[in-house]
Amino acid sequence: MKNNYLFTSESVSEVHPDKICDRISDTVVDLMLKKYPEARVACETMVSTNRTIIAGEYRLPDGIYIENQEIEDHVRKAVRDIGYEQEGYHWEKMHFECHLHAQSSDIAVGVDQSGNKDEGAGDQGLMFGYACNETEALMPAPIFYSHKILKEMSIIRHMNKNSILLPDSKSQLTLEYKDGLPVKASSIVVSTQHVKNCSQEDIKNIVRNVVTKVLPEGWMCPEEEFYVNPTGIFEIGGPDGDAGLTGRKIIVDTYGGASPHGGGAFSGKDPTKVDRSAAYLTRYLAKNVVASGLASRCTIQIAYAIGVSKPLSLYVNTNGTGKINDNMIEKILTNLIDMSPRGVREHLKLNKPIYVPTSSYGHFGRDPNEDVEGSFTWEKTDLVDSILGELNKS
Repeated sequence: MKNNYLFTSESVSEVHPDKICDRISDTVVDLMLKKYPEARVACETMVSTNRTIIAGEYRLPDGIYIENQEIEDHVRKAVRDIGYEQEGYHWEKMHFECHLHAQSSDIAVGVDQSGNKDEGAGDQGLMFGYACNETEALMPAPIFYSHKILKEMSIIRHMNKNSILLPDSKSQLTLEYKDGLPVKASSIVVSTQHVKNCSQEDIKNIVRNVVTKVLPEGWMCPEEEFYVNPTGIFEIGGPDGDAGLTGRKIIVDTYGGASPHGGGAFSGKDPTKVDRSAAYLTRYLAKNVVASGLASRCTIQIAYAIGVSKPLSLYVNTNGTGKINDNMIEKILTNLIDMSPRGVREHLKLNKPIYVPTSSYGHFGRDPNEDVEGSFTWEKTDLVDSILGELNKS
């Protein structure tokens, strides 16, 4: 493995068209879970100029109902909270369509628990989790700081309604690594939507102040490698400038390309879908391995078959940084956690309306209970003592 290199990750704000879709889809998931904690939901969203369309399937038990108008009200409120009141996309004026329907009985029979059959996975697939010691959140530094830059810009925009910054924005951070650890930024790109007839230099100064506040001291890139709105203008943004879809920012949502990805998106899916719940599990396991001091870098893969409760495989790779054999770590983790879909949901307490905060600025590297009580349970390091206890037994 190379020790000296450049590595780049990007982030997008909560008002990027694809992130609007993630927010709306997770709004529907949370609404359903409030109605019934074991609701089944798969909701996809598409947005364009003054148009929002949702489609997918859901299942609630007999006697619990939800009307399309209630769904629409929650969707419009979500768009309003994001801050879209523009001519090309307005929470109140946009055209809305809802095409949610009942979940397929063929899927339901595979997932449902019955008789001696435990609850099965909601689909086949493979999921990855990752952790490293580059930041206090045990996340790769490029994606961690890319998120923080945009989150700080969002705070400025929400606190100052007269700000020249408008909702849509993106960041891209290239870090220089020496001896396997990040030491400084070699280039930074930030594109942000703005009001008409404002100075690009004023925008650059605002962004520069944000970046220097967020990055560790001495990490700022050379001025000639600091790019803000490289095209020179960014007035038309959001769904009016570019259509959006749920699940199109899966690298932004995870580790910024520093880890493999199984390919499945998270937003819009209830926790019986292992695309979501097992990705949270593997992050939880990898983070606790690194937090326990057994490795400085850890990648974990898990795989499932639809309708089958036990995972088909568990793979641990500490990328040569492990203090014990990777196979021993696999054994310890298997002894500690029930990795069936139900076991994962119960251990991480996933059957709650906790998903809206995950729809922007990454599903990982966040604080437990951030924004919503009970959220980001997979970021806890409460497994460390148990891991070390199992190690002492062996």
